[in-house]
Amino acid sequence: MSSSVSPLAPKTVPDMPVIAGIRLATAEAGIRYRNRTDVLLAVMDKGTAVAGVFTKSKCPSAPVEWCRAKLKGGKARALVVNSGNANAFTGKTGRASTALTAKIAAKAVGCSESEIFLASTGVIGEPLDATKFDGVLGRLAETAEPGDYLAAAKAIMTTDTFPKVATATVKLGRAKVTINGMAKGAGMIAPDMATMLSFIFTDAPIAPAALQALLKSGVEDTFNAVTIDGDTSTSDTLLAFATGAAAENGAPKISRASDPRLKAFVKAFNQVLANLAEQVARDGEGARKLVEITVEGAKTKASARKIAMSIANSPLVKTAIAGEDANWGRVVMAVGKAGEPADRDKLSISFNGIRVAKRGARDPDYDEAQVSEAMKAPEIAILVSLGLGKGRDRVLTCDLTKEYVAINGDYRS
Repeated sequence: MSSSVSPLAPKTVPDMPVIAGIRLATAEAGIRYRNRTDVLLAVMDKGTAVAGVFTKSKCPSAPVEWCRAKLKGGKARALVVNSGNANAFTGKTGRASTALTAKIAAKAVGCSESEIFLASTGVIGEPLDATKFDGVLGRLAETAEPGDYLAAAKAIMTTDTFPKVATATVKLGRAKVTINGMAKGAGMIAPDMATMLSFIFTDAPIAPAALQALLKSGVEDTFNAVTIDGDTSTSDTLLAFATGAAAENGAPKISRASDPRLKAFVKAFNQVLANLAEQVARDGEGARKLVEITVEGAKTKASARKIAMSIANSPLVKTAIAGEDANWGRVVMAVGKAGEPADRDKLSISFNGIRVAKRGARDPDYDEAQVSEAMKAPEIAILVSLGLGKGRDRVLTCDLTKEYVAINGDYRS
């Protein structure tokens, strides 16, 4: 975890409202770090619905496999998250660790092990000593209280430089419902379901199947549209929990994601996901620039996404931005290698609203001094116009700096 906060971090942190049916607690379990919290326990009331999406990595962590299996039950009573150790590529030992963690948590909360959900983040390949949770989770279950989402977000950080939280309040029927979220992630970030770890909580009464559909849809243009370094983690986990407590205040019980009464809720839900996803991009390891890449005029939205990701994941593009160089030649390169329809002689490129290339050549009005000044901004918008169709998409990334190499060069040290 870095000692300095990213210069792109949000200037303010939102007040996170209490959500009925959710209690949180954190502790120092000594998993890897010293003198900081590294385990989070979230306790949910009986009947809480759960949904989740996970990494598509063919080498998933043991907690990912555990959650996938338990998600079929649709109900959750507790979430245990640890930082410092990913419990990935740990074989039978890893599976035994998840089983023991769930057993300890179930006893602490007083529920079935099938209602326990787990997530781990940190070093890959190191065995996780789950005995360190014995006693700790029991104390956390006793002391858990509604509220401190910021402390919870801090406990799950690894190379993050700031905790990531977001909230929204919206009407569902006659009742006010709240959506709170937290996330961690700064490196090994590339969209392939969702990215990193993120947990969403709401008091809305939404059935598991409906919640699953909302989550699967919402992730596409939020977490799936963010990349830091093009590397998909073994541990990517996004879980959503709905306690249903707002039903007591008149919120209708929702069984279908297509229910028209959900319109405002879906918008707010996706806003929380988008907010957290942007914070991940703002905290990219060593980042000094937040980069938004928009591709328009593609054959399809899917084609625009692939081209945008080709640009966003290009080390050459990202280092040029770090050097405050509007090197459109590198953007042209990334468009050309994406494997999607493109016509060099129709291609136009802009940096922060200044067109630098037009129809396959340098813009006739190009002014080096003007563009160089624009590239000093902390937020860079790249617009690529293909001129082939109506497909459009947008992704977020960050620049690539020397600090990224330094952070990852001694990550296990």
